[in-house]
Amino acid sequence: MAIVATDWTITRSNGNIRYTGDDHGGASPSYATVIQFRRWLGSLADDEDSGASDDQLDITDPKPADRSTDNIITLLNNFNIDDTAAEHLYDGSIIQDGGDTIYDGIVNYGNADVQIQIIQDGAVLADDWWNYGGAGLNADATQGISHRFMIKVRTGGSDIDNRRLIGTCRTFGNTYSEFVINATARGNNVLALTDSDDLNNETASGTVSGWTTITNTTEGYANIDVDNDSTDEYYYSEWDKATYTINQFYERMKWLTRDGSSSTLYGLNGELFRGITHQIALSSGSGTWVEPESLSWGSGSTAGTGQLLAVDNTTASSSTKMWIQLLTGVAPSSNTITGNGGATATAGTVTERTISKPFCGASTGSAIIGAYGFGVEATDLTSNDKVFDLDNNQVTPPNYVTFTVNGLVSGEDRVLVGPWDGSSTDTEGNPEVDYNQLTLNTTLNSSGQTSIVCTSSIPTDTPSSGTVRVELDTGRYRRVAYTSYSGSTFTTASTDWTDPDDATSGNNIWVSYIDKLAASTSESFTGVYSTDRSLVVKARDGGGTPIKEFITSGTLTSSGGSSTVIRTSDE
Repeated sequence: MAIVATDWTITRSNGNIRYTGDDHGGASPSYATVIQFRRWLGSLADDEDSGASDDQLDITDPKPADRSTDNIITLLNNFNIDDTAAEHLYDGSIIQDGGDTIYDGIVNYGNADVQIQIIQDGAVLADDWWNYGGAGLNADATQGISHRFMIKVRTGGSDIDNRRLIGTCRTFGNTYSEFVINATARGNNVLALTDSDDLNNETASGTVSGWTTITNTTEGYANIDVDNDSTDEYYYSEWDKATYTINQFYERMKWLTRDGSSSTLYGLNGELFRGITHQIALSSGSGTWVEPESLSWGSGSTAGTGQLLAVDNTTASSSTKMWIQLLTGVAPSSNTITGNGGATATAGTVTERTISKPFCGASTGSAIIGAYGFGVEATDLTSNDKVFDLDNNQVTPPNYVTFTVNGLVSGEDRVLVGPWDGSSTDTEGNPEVDYNQLTLNTTLNSSGQTSIVCTSSIPTDTPSSGTVRVELDTGRYRRVAYTSYSGSTFTTASTDWTDPDDATSGNNIWVSYIDKLAASTSESFTGVYSTDRSLVVKARDGGGTPIKEFITSGTLTSSGGSSTVIRTSDE
């Protein structure tokens, strides 16, 4: 299509060339290539006399433009376009003001309905006019081109962020992608953004917006023992997926960073958030880092800004590494990095990290393959999931499994789940708790004791925190809460074990996997699967609506397990 001359005006006195036709959402907006624009100017410039028409350009005026190629046009002698006019030109560059203002061409090769956003100078451009109408402007389907448009990359004699652009496509429900142009050149600059249906992202956006209990409990340097080997790994987050599946969690991560997001992650708008782009070694620090906070460094060609996502020690004098998202300029190189809160340090070795699209990694539908440094609570992961710590090591979680007792009455039922040896029964033929599951190694007979030591290693499928029952010398089994365990030792709060609540070395200990007054209609515990575990399940209610004791066996398998209380009246 040739240029629609009636949609344009030229003013001789100031050289303004302006688009006056319909805007993109109007009835009949028009668009022209830069070479069509140049030829139209040339056709006016050879006229005899423009008179008082809207096109005040004729042979008596200075030359309005030069053509370097069909895709590179330079406006001369004060002739100029503005940003609105630039939105209606494509397929090349317009240079004006003696090179102080430049609009460069962008061409995207992708599917026809891909929706593109542009990040420039540390922000997502607010007006995505190149997407008007649900499809790209100036597409050429025969060439596989979805969009052609121009972006201003130089103004007032200075390049905008070194002419660096990041194109993204984050339509919720579709696959996410991005493409970086490190410095635009004259003519057309290629993006390669394409998307398709994401079969693991089919839940409606309005539904996912309500999943607000999915939260990032540590927005910064997080230590998590994902593989349950008693040694923590380090990540830049610790997400809690709450009651949702791992694929629903993945959908929530996409929703937080979708096109048009109003969410905030690490102090950045979700649409701008990309994750860690660089790891930086630090030395000579002072002050206190704040996770997250804005960072700056350098000047001129070495200047840059970023957002602190994690640092290995917030006391800057002790910090040795930080992880950032680069926002503008170049990554630091032997510069002094300054935090918004006043902390400083000298940058050393910089390692660029590959980002994922979306930032959390990929979903298989039943598992997540995490992005670099992306951390999730250990008990929210299964052996099918994979995460990568800040040292870029792949970490595979053990198989966490859950056993649930259903059919409870909250506030009435006392529920107990204990170990069973698979054969022992009580006098009524019911499965009987394995009272000697473990054996006490040290005598407990004083106040203020904070550990219970067994003669053998604690089974690895024991919940990370919970309760045990310890046989006292009186014969009673005392319920004691533990906060953690390692090897053969349970760690407890300070406990008084003086007579008559003392226990002699050699007494029995067993893990009471569930041991409480029901607080809901179901109670559960989670442990690491090693082999099938036989269990005894008991529930009693002797209150206002008493039931006969419910007792049965259960099994914790590689996929978990459950039992449902049968409520037989005892009135």
